[in-house]
Amino acid sequence: MAAVRMLSAACLLLGFAPFLVHGVPPIWTQPEQVHLSYAGVPGSMVVTWTTFNKTESTVEYGLLGGRMFELIAKGSSTLFVDSGKEKRKMFIHRVTIIGLKPAATYVYHCGSDEGWSDVFSFTALNDSSSFSPRFALYGDLGNENPQSLSRLQKDTQMGMYDVILHIGDFAYDMHEDNARIGDEFMRQIQSIAAYVPYMTCPGNHESAYNFSNYRNRFSMPGQTESLWYSWDLGSAHIISFSTEVYFFLEFGLELIFKQYEWLKKDLEEANRPENRAVRPWIITMGHRPMYCSDDDQDDCTKFHSFVRLGRNDTKPPAPGLEDLFYRYGVDLELWAHEHTYERLWPVYGDKVYNGSADQPYVNPKAPVHIITGSAGCRERTDRFQPNPKAWSAFRSTDYGYSRMHIINASHIYLEQVSDDQHGKVIDSIWVVKEKHGFSSWL
Repeated sequence: MAAVRMLSAACLLLGFAPFLVHGVPPIWTQPEQVHLSYAGVPGSMVVTWTTFNKTESTVEYGLLGGRMFELIAKGSSTLFVDSGKEKRKMFIHRVTIIGLKPAATYVYHCGSDEGWSDVFSFTALNDSSSFSPRFALYGDLGNENPQSLSRLQKDTQMGMYDVILHIGDFAYDMHEDNARIGDEFMRQIQSIAAYVPYMTCPGNHESAYNFSNYRNRFSMPGQTESLWYSWDLGSAHIISFSTEVYFFLEFGLELIFKQYEWLKKDLEEANRPENRAVRPWIITMGHRPMYCSDDDQDDCTKFHSFVRLGRNDTKPPAPGLEDLFYRYGVDLELWAHEHTYERLWPVYGDKVYNGSADQPYVNPKAPVHIITGSAGCRERTDRFQPNPKAWSAFRSTDYGYSRMHIINASHIYLEQVSDDQHGKVIDSIWVVKEKHGFSSWL
C-alpha cells in the first residue's frame, strides 16, 4: 500500500513537472464572475465577466425556445491591475447586447473559443412606462457572513425580481488578499447577477486605491466609471450617486462639485413637464444616509450630516443634498451603510411631514427614506439608540433585505424581509402620490 501511495505521489509530481521546471503559469481563459447590468438604453443589456488571460469578448445568445446561440454580440476587455503588493492582473470583459425584445427571455453564454461560461438566461427589461418592475434592494453584503444571500438566490431563481439594487459595500473588501476577496464575492453573486441586472453604487468599503476595484468590476450606464448615473424603468427615473465624495477628499474635492452639478442637471431634465409626466417617480440610491438612529456616531446620526447639509470645512464650502432633492421633488431615497433596517416618516429639515395622521405615506409632504444595510457581512448588525427622533417610524436589527414594486404612476409598495425570521415580511408600506414634483410638498 505504501508503494502504491508513493507511486501516486510521483505521478502527481510528474504531472506538474512542466510547471515546476519551467515556471510556466497556468492558462486562465475560462470566464467567471458573470454579471448583468442595464445599459440605460431600451432593448439593451451589458454582460460583464472576468478572465485572467486575455481572450476575445463574445456573447452568444438566442430567444428561449428558439435556436440556441443563433445571435452573437462582440465587445472588448480592459486590463485591470490591482494595486496590492502582487499587482494581480485580470481582464474585465464587457459586451453590450442591443435590439432585445421587451420582456422576452434570452439564453446566453459568454467567453470565447478558449473557454465558455455556464449557460444563463435573462428577461429583457420592458421599455414601457406602464411596466411595473420588481426590485430587491440592500447594501453591505459581504463575502464572509452573507446571511441573506441564499434567500436572495432562491428568490431570483423563482423569478421574483426584474432588477437588483446593491446600495454600496461589497465583499468586505474587494481589494483584500490582492483582490482575491473581490473575485470570490463576484463568484458568489453570479447566481443572482448573471440572471437579472445588478445595479450598484459605491460605498465606503470600496475606497481602497481610489475605488479601483469598484470602478473596474462594474458596468453602469454613462461615462462616470459607475460612480454616478441615472436610468429609467417603468414609471420611475432612478438616480445612483456616491456619498463617498464627501468623505474621501484625498481623491479630489472637486468630485463633490462635479457630482452635485451632474445631479442638478439630471434632476432638471427629469423634472421637465414632458419627462415627469412619463416618469413621475424620482428615486435615488446612495450609500450613507442623511438620517438614521443607530448608536455608532456615523454621519447620519449627526444633525450637521455632510450628506444632508454639506461641508463648511472645505474651500469653497461643499453643498449637501437634502435641499437639492427636496427642491426637485425626489419621492423616495434609498440608503444602506447602517447594518440595520430603518423606515422613516416623510422628513425634511429634521422634521416630519406626513401626508396625514392616519395615512402618512399618502401624498406625503417630504421625501420618504428607507435604510436597508442588513444583508449580512463580517461586521454583523448594528445597534440602535434607545430614543430615536420623531422621524423614525420602524426599526429592525434582523438580517434581511428590502423589496420594492413600482406599481404605477401613483403607487409604490415596499417591504422588509427578515432572514432571521425565515423570510417573514416584518414591515411594509404603500407610498401613494396623486402628483409629483416640488408642488406636491405644498
